[in-house]
Amino acid sequence: MFRLIYLSFLKNYVGRNTRRANLSITRETITNHPLFAKLDQRTLSDVINYGVHKSLKADEYLISQGDIWPCLFLVVDGEIHALKESQEGRVLIATTIQPGEIFWGLAFFVESVEMPVMLQAKSETKIVIWQRENLLPVIQENGSMSWNICQIMIKRMQDASDIVEELAFQPVMSRLASLLLEVFGGTEGEFVSRELTLDDMAAHIGTTREMVCRHLYRFAEKGAIEISRTELKLNDRDFLQEQASKE
Repeated sequence: MFRLIYLSFLKNYVGRNTRRANLSITRETITNHPLFAKLDQRTLSDVINYGVHKSLKADEYLISQGDIWPCLFLVVDGEIHALKESQEGRVLIATTIQPGEIFWGLAFFVESVEMPVMLQAKSETKIVIWQRENLLPVIQENGSMSWNICQIMIKRMQDASDIVEELAFQPVMSRLASLLLEVFGGTEGEFVSRELTLDDMAAHIGTTREMVCRHLYRFAEKGAIEISRTELKLNDRDFLQEQASKE
């Protein structure tokens, strides 16, 4: 009986301290973020208190395409994919929101505007969410926040421009070669776990899994890669770089 009581106490004690440590890390992340860094202590404390902490499991959806979501969020840990789905069911990873990055629903700035993408956790992810009604007065009263949000928006626009340029001017083979170099470029000559499925690769480069499969086997026939169901080895970086540069 004493052992059970002790184990229960230990579990609760560890749980409380883990939660405190996580909250401390989250508070530090918010405090040091460029968006909030110039706020006075009182306003910063209000912002921290307004934030809602949320944990997402791998592949869990935060919001669906078409929803009206007047929120802004900060990724504390993990990653979130912004996915664009076509009427035919094809999916494009429009961007990936990394730890320390800010993202928002369009309705945060313009009321009743629908989300153009769905947001899905790539892995176990922790975020902090702010409602428009709580954060908007802080932004309006602090010019530095407005300026920082404009800078973040410009960066997002540049990223979107790069994606559009790739989709418009680069053939699928070139986009796939670029992805392989990005993901496996540092492991040339050795087999590594192929964490990206065919569907994942297709979503990254805006095509179908059938096209990805076809071009992977073409690369394999040229000796540039070796591939199995679970592993991939990059053999010829120069060949892939040549393919990636084609338009």
